[in-house]
Amino acid sequence: MGSIVTPGDFVELLYPALRQAAAIARALEGRVSNRPKSGERRPAKAALTIADTAAQEALLVPLFERFPDVSVEAEEDTATASRFPREAAARVVVDPIDGTLHFYLLREGPYAVLAGLALHGRYEAALVALPREELFFEAVRGGRRARRARRRRAAARAGGARRRPVLVSYGLPEAVSARLSARGLEPVPASGGAIAVAPLLPGVVAGLRLAAPGSISVRGRIGALVAREAGALVCREDGEPFPEAIEAEEGALLVAADERALADLRFALAARA
Repeated sequence: MGSIVTPGDFVELLYPALRQAAAIARALEGRVSNRPKSGERRPAKAALTIADTAAQEALLVPLFERFPDVSVEAEEDTATASRFPREAAARVVVDPIDGTLHFYLLREGPYAVLAGLALHGRYEAALVALPREELFFEAVRGGRRARRARRRRAAARAGGARRRPVLVSYGLPEAVSARLSARGLEPVPASGGAIAVAPLLPGVVAGLRLAAPGSISVRGRIGALVAREAGALVCREDGEPFPEAIEAEEGALLVAADERALADLRFALAARA
C-alpha cells in the first residue's frame, strides 16, 4: 500500500519530475516526428511523438513509486499509466505535452507540460511547465504559489505587463480576434495549458480558451488553479468565476490580469453571438 497523497507532497514529489519531463520535451524538440494515434478523427487529438510518451513516464514513474494507490488520467497509453487503479479517492491528471501538433511540432506558440492532483472533484495542487519559455509554475490551494524561471524562483503574480498580448485558442474565430485587436490586444495562439496561466507570463495580460467542440477539458483546467492562486481573474464567458469542479461543463475559459483585460475578452467573445 502506498502513502496518502497530500497536495504539498504531490508538488514536492512531482516538481523535479516536471522539470525532467520538460527537459525531455525540449531536448527532443525538432527531432521527433508525428505518429498519429488510431481512432482519433481530429489531427490535433491524434498527434503523438516519442517525446510525449517519454515525458509522461518521467512524471508517472516517481508518482507510482511513492503513491501507487492514486488513480491516473493520463493523455498517453504508457506502461506505467496502466499500473494505477482505475478508481481512487485521489485523482492525478497528466498531459506530458499539451499542444503536440500545433505548438510542439509546428511551433505555432507555447506548449505545456501539465500535472494536477484532484481531491473530491476539484484540483488541490497543480504543476505547469512551459519548456520553450523555461517557465515552471506550481500551486497548492490556499495560497502557496511560485514561478520558477531558469534558476530563479519567485512568487507568481498576475499583471505587470507593458504590452498587451493575449494567449488564445488555435483557430479562434476571426470576428473574436478582430475585436481583440480593436481593443489593443495582440492575439497569440497557444496551447490550453499555456492559456490557463497566461497572465503570469512576462508581458502577457490575458488568456482566452474556447472549447472546440464541447467543454474545456479536465486537463485544460489544471493551470487555472495556478492562475487563481496568483491573483488572476479566472472566469466563465459571462464574467462569473470559472467553476472549480473539474467535470463542470464550460465552453470558455477567460484568465485575466485585471478587470480591464477581462472586459476586453468578454467584448471580443460577444462577436460569436
